[in-house]
Amino acid sequence: MKSFNISIGFLVGIFLVACSNQTNFDLSAGSFRMILNAQGNVVGFENSLNGQDYHFKDTLSPVMTVWKNGEVLSPQAAIFDAAQGNLVLDYPQEIQANIKVQEKETHLTLELISLTDSEAVDLILWGPYPTTIRGVIGETVGVVRDEVYAIGIQSLNPRTLGGYPWNDNDAMPQIDIFEGGDFSDMNEVGKREVLYRVEAAKPTDFGSTLQAYTRNRNKERIIENWGKERYVAPAFEDGGVIGSKIALFGSPESAALEIIGKIELAEGLPHPIIDGKWGKMARTASAAYMILAFNEKNIDQAIKYTKNAGLRYLYHPGPFENWGHFDLNEGFPNGREGMKTIVDKAKNKGVLVGVHTLSNFITTNDPYVTPIPDERLAKVGSSVLNENIDTSQKEIPITSPDFFNELENNNLKTAQVGSELIRYGSVSKQAPWMLLDCQRGAYGTEVSIHEKGVKISLLADHGYKVFLTTPGLGDEMARNIADLFNETGLRQISFDGVEGNRSTGMGNYGEILFTNAWYDYLSEDIKTHFIADASRTSHYFWHIYSRMNWGEPWYAGFRESQTEYRLKNQKYFQRNYMPGMLGWFSMHPTTSIEDIEWMLARSAAFNAGYAFVVNIEALEKNGYTNEILDAIGEWEKARMANVFTEEQRKMMEDINNEFHLETKGENQWNLNQVISYKFKHEKNIRQPGEPLYSVFEFENNTGENTMQFILTAVDADLSNIILELDNYKKINFPIGLKAGQSLKYEGGELATLYNENWQKIGEVKMIEPDLMISDGSHAINFECTFSQGGKSPLAKLEVRFDGPAQELTK
Repeated sequence: MKSFNISIGFLVGIFLVACSNQTNFDLSAGSFRMILNAQGNVVGFENSLNGQDYHFKDTLSPVMTVWKNGEVLSPQAAIFDAAQGNLVLDYPQEIQANIKVQEKETHLTLELISLTDSEAVDLILWGPYPTTIRGVIGETVGVVRDEVYAIGIQSLNPRTLGGYPWNDNDAMPQIDIFEGGDFSDMNEVGKREVLYRVEAAKPTDFGSTLQAYTRNRNKERIIENWGKERYVAPAFEDGGVIGSKIALFGSPESAALEIIGKIELAEGLPHPIIDGKWGKMARTASAAYMILAFNEKNIDQAIKYTKNAGLRYLYHPGPFENWGHFDLNEGFPNGREGMKTIVDKAKNKGVLVGVHTLSNFITTNDPYVTPIPDERLAKVGSSVLNENIDTSQKEIPITSPDFFNELENNNLKTAQVGSELIRYGSVSKQAPWMLLDCQRGAYGTEVSIHEKGVKISLLADHGYKVFLTTPGLGDEMARNIADLFNETGLRQISFDGVEGNRSTGMGNYGEILFTNAWYDYLSEDIKTHFIADASRTSHYFWHIYSRMNWGEPWYAGFRESQTEYRLKNQKYFQRNYMPGMLGWFSMHPTTSIEDIEWMLARSAAFNAGYAFVVNIEALEKNGYTNEILDAIGEWEKARMANVFTEEQRKMMEDINNEFHLETKGENQWNLNQVISYKFKHEKNIRQPGEPLYSVFEFENNTGENTMQFILTAVDADLSNIILELDNYKKINFPIGLKAGQSLKYEGGELATLYNENWQKIGEVKMIEPDLMISDGSHAINFECTFSQGGKSPLAKLEVRFDGPAQELTK
């Protein structure tokens, strides 16, 4: 009977098409016209304002495919009832789909409302929809655009994943693509590499594609995950493929972001607000902020430093005793009440407070682990005990070594049996299979007797030495974080480690479930103003997070740590309508004002905020602290006022260019480009008679100007310092420098001597201080005597010239 009904429906569809002499039908929203044919394929993406069609014609483009038992099924016939907004698609294997279509002012929606034998389907896929647009591919937000027009896709619920089922674990891949060339040739040389986190939109050799899908998760699956060949993705009840829903839109390029905001409101998607504006359009979404480990005792100092820096957000890098329940540490003896007092005090002084989290990471001291481990801790897989075991056994017999013998990303080697956690050293090489060298009652759990046949499971973990969550536990942890915000009034968060939610076996979907649960549990008051950073971004999560702020300061010097990564991220942000952020920069007692202004120029160049990581000791020891905080405040004020011209910003994008911002009055500044050359004079052993000096060449292209310099002794004391300019103007330094000291000359008769923390030691009158030099090429002969010092004695010389001032006014 089912087969008969389908065939009648198919014949009726053919009959109606023939009678109306119409082979295609249109779906329209605003300036966007989507054309489908009688076989259920998309054949047009038109800009109705000018009739231009952006659909790529040389490939079939089903509106929706059905994946079943490893086979991809495309529709064979389509009927559209415009009055009811019902699209019926017929597939092979007697499968029929009903899709609810709504044509709205700004967008179309397509929702799968029924599907034959939907429980047996693996997944359904919207698209991929091929377009000829290749100008800007917003892979995460799901928008492709050229200079005139934009076309986008939006997933309208968390289980509709923006992307394509490239991986069984639903983690979206990253690809390296070369701009300006054939996108299918990843090895083509001579082209600029761009990293794409491919998802809802993907660049192709012909332009781009848009896609989304929903997987049926009603059965347990074995997948590759977390570097493991075998990982159990448990069954998860979420309604399956029925209810999968997307929006499609097209608009003038300049209106695309505004359209997405309207889609959020119309479809009930997250729509967080910052300073009264939608977060993705709020100017202050990219605000710089201070990271400082405040507590109940030092909060007044922390607020003072934040205000002195002209910043509005104060952020704690880690106030928790544990992750899971997120109890506050000893810095907050009054717990959440103490945190609320801090938040209120800061707010009264114009400062908003935030805290850093590690998302679903669970520390081993958390009540979810000890003394009774939660059954909802994520598990890689399970076996059963092959024998009874008593409380003294150090070798645990299991029926299968599967899961336990995969040691990659197995950081804690912990198994759960009932309420006991057992750590093991290794797995026997052959049957009978044993977990060897076991530590019983790990993490304060109770050593117990266990009977043969009882399940034993390997817990999923992370390199941070933490455990992870199943969806249910993740939901509860998300609520724990939301409750903290609701109770205290915290206004900023970073979902660091959000990729830990891949422990669910559901990839990006697991990440979305966690962050979406947090958002849903927030009070309406918090939703009206919060900033959420993300360590990872994804399509649906885009609607929740304010920005991505990554780039860490721990791996190299102030200017070098992850610099390339930070700059690549700016292009990613721009492609995906995200506020610019530069990542974290750490201030130390030895950080110079020149380094700070180097960072601030990059902030202005990309209109990007940053995290300024400090501690009170560094602020108290650094001799330039007041100047540093003043500079941060003035640069940030100027950036937020949009006073930098496009030409100036372009100049500042080059990390080799340096600048100085001088405050001239209220909302008035002078911007000077600083021409800087950095040289190193090393201790060398040369042949007899060969000069020991170094020759440094540079250009002065600022006109007749004073040559400024900073001379620093590294890993050794310097004496007998001589600088000879252009082989005739010799300057003898009247003092030596101890290791770590710097001598800074900025014009006039005096140079300033600093210790390694830029605290002023004194002033030095220069002998023959005439360093006014002409335009053009110059050379310095530099020599000194190194005392016995460390392994790498060095004299660092930076030559600097101030360029002409450019006036800036708000």
